[in-house]
Amino acid sequence: MGIKIEVKKPSEKELKDLNIKSWPIWEKEVSTFDWFYDEKETCLFLDGEVEVELSDGGKVKLAKGDLVIFPKGLRCKWNIKKRVKKHYKFGA
Repeated sequence: MGIKIEVKKPSEKELKDLNIKSWPIWEKEVSTFDWFYDEKETCLFLDGEVEVELSDGGKVKLAKGDLVIFPKGLRCKWNIKKRVKKHYKFGA
C-alpha cells in the first residue's frame, strides 16, 4: 500500500478560506534531495517545477498553481527541475 500525494488546482475561494497568503514561503534552487515527512504538509506552488519520486516507484509532477498535501510518513526524493517558491504549512 503506497502513500498518496494529493494534488489539485484550488479555486480563489479555497485559497482565501485556507488563508494561504499568511503562510511562510520556502524557496529552493534546482537540486535533488531525499525527504521524509514526519508530519503532514500542505503547500501551494507559486513557481517552479518538481518531480517527486515515491518509495513505491511512482512519480508525481508538481508545478505553479498546484495545492499539494504531503501525508505524514511519506518518504520520497525531490527532483527540482525549475526553482521552487511555495507557501507551506505543517500539521493538521
